[in-house]
Amino acid sequence: MHCSSCGVSVAEGTAFCGSCGRPILGFSIAPLAEGSSVGGAIAAPAGMVAVQATNYAGFWLRFVAAFIDGIILGIPLSLIAFLLIASAIPELTHTQDPMTIIISILPRIMILLVIYLIVSWLYWGLMESSTWQATLGKKALGLYVTDLEGNRVTLGKASGRFFAGRGISIVPSIGGLYYLVDCIMAGFTEKKQALHDMIASCLVLRNA
Repeated sequence: MHCSSCGVSVAEGTAFCGSCGRPILGFSIAPLAEGSSVGGAIAAPAGMVAVQATNYAGFWLRFVAAFIDGIILGIPLSLIAFLLIASAIPELTHTQDPMTIIISILPRIMILLVIYLIVSWLYWGLMESSTWQATLGKKALGLYVTDLEGNRVTLGKASGRFFAGRGISIVPSIGGLYYLVDCIMAGFTEKKQALHDMIASCLVLRNA
């Protein structure tokens, strides 16, 4: 397994990272009472003892992180949308035929959806599989993504997590309802997992 803070490989059952000193997933730190001992425990910072704990990221923290990410992605995608629509204006000013308007606008909408899907996938997939284990929104709030064992996820797993959530959300008719249910689940499941977290076997955690 790996330290979620610095990415250094650590032995199974290790409480603290030997490189950065941060607690490994499943542990937090607490003061060591005077006169007590940690018999046989793996070394921890002076005066501290490892305590079993897992800090799952709740619905509202994840909502705010997603809102921040939406703003970050929305700026360039809005510019692309503007350019695509603007490119259709010369055609639209010379016709009032509904079929001609549809033929002009529909391909641009499809192109915009494809661009949105690719850009969003690369953003979430690459950032959550990076050493940060988080998008800019998650990083700002101290959140990060791991697999069920606390390890950094691969690009394949991060991609599966994306397409099981935001990827399906753009499907006409069912996408919006699916994504609503998917997000709400993060507020009620034991480990604060949304449906796409469960499908990809991932967790979203917060720094202690």
